[in-house]
Amino acid sequence: MIRRLAFLLALSSPLLAQDQGFTPLFNGKDLTGWVNVNGAPETWTVRDGLLHCDGIPTGALRTTKMYENFILELEWRHLVPSGNAGVFIWAGPLSAPGQPFLRAIEVQVLDHGYGQSASYTTHGDVFPIHGSTMKPFGRHNGQRSFPSESRSKPSPEWNHYRISCQDGTLRLSVNGKEVSGGEACSWRRGYLALESEGGQVDWRNLRIQELPGGQATPVQTAPAADGSLSLYDGRSLRGWSPAPNPDGSPSTAWRPDDWELACTGSASALTLNQKPGDFDLQFDVRTEAKDATAPLPLRLNGQALPGQATNSWTRFLVSRRGTSLLCRPEGGTPATLTTADGPLEISLLSSQALRVASLYLNSKP
Repeated sequence: MIRRLAFLLALSSPLLAQDQGFTPLFNGKDLTGWVNVNGAPETWTVRDGLLHCDGIPTGALRTTKMYENFILELEWRHLVPSGNAGVFIWAGPLSAPGQPFLRAIEVQVLDHGYGQSASYTTHGDVFPIHGSTMKPFGRHNGQRSFPSESRSKPSPEWNHYRISCQDGTLRLSVNGKEVSGGEACSWRRGYLALESEGGQVDWRNLRIQELPGGQATPVQTAPAADGSLSLYDGRSLRGWSPAPNPDGSPSTAWRPDDWELACTGSASALTLNQKPGDFDLQFDVRTEAKDATAPLPLRLNGQALPGQATNSWTRFLVSRRGTSLLCRPEGGTPATLTTADGPLEISLLSSQALRVASLYLNSKP
C-alpha cells in the first residue's frame, strides 16, 4: 500500500507543480472580481457553476484588476453553432469610441459554423483592435496572427486556451499546443475581458498565474477604471423614463438596438431616472443621414449642450462641478456652461434620427 501511494504521488507531482501559483478568476457562484462593462444583468450569468453569456448585447465583461505579465487559462464552448465571442487581453476599462468593444489584443473565440476566409479562421486568431498594436507571429494578414494548426473543436465541445503574456509578447496555445500570437504589443498592461458578440457561450476553469517582471510605461498601460458605469444596457430602456405621446400612449422615439440607442427623430424626451450632482459623463453620437449634422441630444435640466453630431461617431466628454460644466468632443476644446445648483436632470431629445452609444456616468461625492 505504501509503495502504491508513493507511485501515485510521483505521477501526480507534475500536475501539482503545474497548478502551483494559479489563482481562480471565477468562483463558480457569482461575478465577484468582474465588471459588466456595457451589458444587461441577463447578459452574463452563472449557471451550474459555469459563467454563461447569452450574447446580447455586444459588449464585454472585464476583470476589476489590471495585469501585465501572466499565464491565463480558460475553457470555452459555444452552445449554438456559428457563435462569435473572444477574450480581450490588456484591455481598457470602457468601450472604445464608436464601438461596443474594448481596446485590446483580441484572442478570437469562433465556432466552426461561422465559416472561414482569407481574413479570419475559427482556430485561434490573435489581433489588436481599436487602437492597440501588435507585430504578429507566423502566417498573418496585417496585424492578425493566424494559427499554425487547426485545433479547436466545434460546438458544443469544450476548448482549452492557454494565453501566455510576458513583456508585451502574447502566445496562444489551443488545446495543448501553441499556434499563434505576437510581440511588441501595445497596450501591454491592462484588464482581461470576455466578449459578448451574439454567441451563447459557457466559460469555466478561468485561472491566472501572475509572472514576475513587467516594466510597462504609462503609454503602454491602459487607463485605470474611474468608477464609470454604463447608463444603457443594450437590450432595454431600464433606468430611463420615456415621455408619453400626446395621447398618453407609450413613446417609441427611443429604442434599444443592441449596443446602440436609436432615436427616430420625433422630438420625444428620454429621461434618466437618477439625478446626479457632480459627475463626469461620456457618450458617443452619430446622425443617421449621410452628411447630416444635428444638435447634441443630451439635455441637462432641459438645457442643450453645445456641439454637433455628424454622420461619424464622435465621443463627447461632460464634466460638472458645482454650477460649472465643461463639454467637449474628445481631443477638442471644451465649452463652459453655467448650470443650476444641485442635482441635474439628464435627458435625451432630438428632432433628427441619430444613434447614441457608450453612455457612462461617474458620479462624484
